[in-house]
Amino acid sequence: MMFLLTVFLIHSSSIVSAATAEQWRGRSIYQLITDRYALPEGAATDTCDPGAQTWCGGTWNSIRNNLDYIQNAGFTAVWISPVNQNYEGPRTAYGDPYHGYWIADVSKTNDQFGTSDDLKSLSAELHRRNMYLMIDIVVNNVMATSTTPDYSSYFFSDKSYYHPYCPVDWGNTTSEENCWLGDQKVALPDLDTRNAAVIKHYGEWIQNLVQEYSIDGLRIDAAKHVQMDFWPTFCAKAGVFCMGEVFGDNSIEPVAHYQGPQSLDSVLNYPFYSGLVEAFTIPGPNNITALVQIIEESKQKFADTGLLGNFLENQDLPRWHNQSVDPQSLYNAMVLTFLMDGIPIVYYGQEQGFSGDSDPYNREPLWTSNYEKTPAYELISALNKLRNFFVNTTNWTSQQTEILTISPYGLAVKKGDIISVVTNIGSPPQNGTHIVVPTSYAASTPTINILTCQQWAIGAGGKIDVEYTKGGVPVVLVPASLLKGSGICGATKTSSTNGLQFSSSIQIMSISFSLVLRFALLLFFTLVYVL
Repeated sequence: MMFLLTVFLIHSSSIVSAATAEQWRGRSIYQLITDRYALPEGAATDTCDPGAQTWCGGTWNSIRNNLDYIQNAGFTAVWISPVNQNYEGPRTAYGDPYHGYWIADVSKTNDQFGTSDDLKSLSAELHRRNMYLMIDIVVNNVMATSTTPDYSSYFFSDKSYYHPYCPVDWGNTTSEENCWLGDQKVALPDLDTRNAAVIKHYGEWIQNLVQEYSIDGLRIDAAKHVQMDFWPTFCAKAGVFCMGEVFGDNSIEPVAHYQGPQSLDSVLNYPFYSGLVEAFTIPGPNNITALVQIIEESKQKFADTGLLGNFLENQDLPRWHNQSVDPQSLYNAMVLTFLMDGIPIVYYGQEQGFSGDSDPYNREPLWTSNYEKTPAYELISALNKLRNFFVNTTNWTSQQTEILTISPYGLAVKKGDIISVVTNIGSPPQNGTHIVVPTSYAASTPTINILTCQQWAIGAGGKIDVEYTKGGVPVVLVPASLLKGSGICGATKTSSTNGLQFSSSIQIMSISFSLVLRFALLLFFTLVYVL
């Protein structure tokens, strides 16, 4: 009897409810590199040099033990770097595979970061907190130290599973899909994802990975280097939300091409990122018009802007503070990534003002910050709190962003009932500089700037006038009546967990149903055993 009970409990605890694209729409994501987020207790904290390109000691357990920092900022999902076995050999010309992207045997986990049970424990703890787990995966290639590798150590262990070596001819789609990334020092042998056996084994692998570790979503590295029609079958096997990396610039068409039923649920929004850099970096072109054009064109060309990944930093790009000297440029740009269409993504250390240049210097250890609650961290917390409240109490995510006004100094946008007014003038006060914003609200309607808790009354003709006599700070306005139950700026707070609203009666009913179901199954097993 005890044996049957144990089997039942193990089975019931491993049941996964796959997270759909629609469920991801309302999430906000904290991206981290496992090796650089947190150290095991007692480890030395002063020995990690990003330029050394080697391991610094972060693990899946140390992530799990430091989730409060992420959850307290209001994030509802965590994206971690790849978990699969990497190259194990002498140091290469580009260092060691601390980042996780140099895949060897994809069917095994990377014991540099812990055991299989450690990864399962991280997943379970995230789910206990009502948070999602997104895993970074590499499908396009494996890693080698020459262009004539020994294939026997890979999951796909025969040469016939790979395209023959050729350097990429950039701009040629066929070459970008079939030739090898990397170089002759660190080559990335390219899988033939048209090969029926490769398609079959990859499908089985990703299905097992998702189920075994209760994964809620996938971020797919180098997605555009795999032919597009591979992804629908692969993601169907995974059964969870798929967001692809389609590296690009401000050109929308080449990126938008990869979102939709013919390819992926979502892509990282590189055009939006490029527009934010153009509009807000200081020094920079301050080109608000270019950003607005990208926003409007995106509405026409992307299948669903609400599912795109909005970001200001990642492991492949220079930190924002490396490109812009004024912190207000970060704060204003960040407001748009959270409160416009799309899923906000914050790369670890962005909230600490890290300033590393491109790889490897943008992969700093987070522990040197002492996990301080910086002004950027507090801003993120406020934006997440507002966004989570609207996600869980209204149809906010289904309402498309509209641009209310633009000026040389910034712009105002409205999504649902949230108005965001942002500027590129920077921190110094500018007397006489202001942005007039038309709204649909009647004169004298009380609104709250949720970043300062200051009340703003709508002016004559339904307009608001944002002045910058105290510097270029962002303004986020919400009608005061709509904040009831949010706990924002003194409003009464409704019972919630991590911004996810629960009705007490519904929660009790759900728990009761679960207990009844478990009891019924246990009774069934008992009868089977007795008979």
